[in-house]
Amino acid sequence: MLTDYVSQYVAAYRPYKNGAWCYEDGCIYRGLELLYRATGDARWRDALRRLLDPQVAPDGSLAGYSLSKYNIDNILPGRALLFMADETGDPRYMAGAERLVAQLATHPRTRSGVYWHKLRYPWQIWLDGLYMCHPFQVEYGLRADRPDLVEDSLRQIALALEATFEPRTGLYAHAFDEARQQAWADPVTGRSRAHWARALGWLAMGLVDVAELVGPDAFRPLAPQSRLLFERFVALRRPDGLWLQVIDREDMPGNFGETSSSAMIAYALQKAERLGLASLPGDVVGDVLRASLRPKVGGGLEMADICEVAGLGPYEQRYRDGSPDYYLTEARVCDDAKGVGPLMMCAALSRQGSATGAVALPAG
Repeated sequence: MLTDYVSQYVAAYRPYKNGAWCYEDGCIYRGLELLYRATGDARWRDALRRLLDPQVAPDGSLAGYSLSKYNIDNILPGRALLFMADETGDPRYMAGAERLVAQLATHPRTRSGVYWHKLRYPWQIWLDGLYMCHPFQVEYGLRADRPDLVEDSLRQIALALEATFEPRTGLYAHAFDEARQQAWADPVTGRSRAHWARALGWLAMGLVDVAELVGPDAFRPLAPQSRLLFERFVALRRPDGLWLQVIDREDMPGNFGETSSSAMIAYALQKAERLGLASLPGDVVGDVLRASLRPKVGGGLEMADICEVAGLGPYEQRYRDGSPDYYLTEARVCDDAKGVGPLMMCAALSRQGSATGAVALPAG
């Protein structure tokens, strides 16, 4: 049962980076929040608070967080702070959120006005960052009566889509180097060379979450690109319901159905249908749940074939060149937060009022 898998996973979960504030934990926080919203089951909210509270001091300082690193990934867990502020009224959560807002106020930007992905990635826009940052910035802007923040996010997303769009494929490149200085970037377009499925998954989740927050009128300028992207996802979906690691390269030996990106895309497609931005080609969420979870040795289930990490540029004494072949060299792992969090989000959306839906899963 999916509920058993999630319950056991959450009970055993330990902070991803030894307790330091990070986006990986933020994926689990978001999954728990959505499960609670969908089911009303207090155990999901209580689990979120158990994991989150050790990272938030009474004055709102965040464990291991440094504003000066200007890491856009660190914004994602801020959505849990906004949620817990509403649930508890404890001022430390909003104090923590304000620290993240302070980072965004001075975060470096490209000349076009889009946040750098990180201080150590100058002039670079990564699709990942659109999900890491903008749902939080929009949600905070709406609750704080800061329409300038909402408008800024919508403008940044539009600029990022323009910079990363690849007309040849109808998809978006993993990243764009405005300075055209990175070896992974095309010297003319500035775009990276391949379409990594999880980068597109982050983008898709960011689009639908922002669309839900701002409403159809404000989102209208971004709706055409969103619909076209979701149509491409439908066309690239494999018979087993998953999407490939290099999403548009079925011809590549060793390319595989990657589960974290598939959970992200399934979540985005399901929410997009509810927002009038997509039409579903069948049970996308159920198919992903069935294809992602498998029996493990000793009993129970595990989420398999998660790309552990991928990126661009130097990392751990090697250079990630952004080629299609590069993405197939990264390790595959089981039960990573970047996959399980989105799977929990899928489960929450799949059936209102139930954490499991009516999905038949592998025994174990």
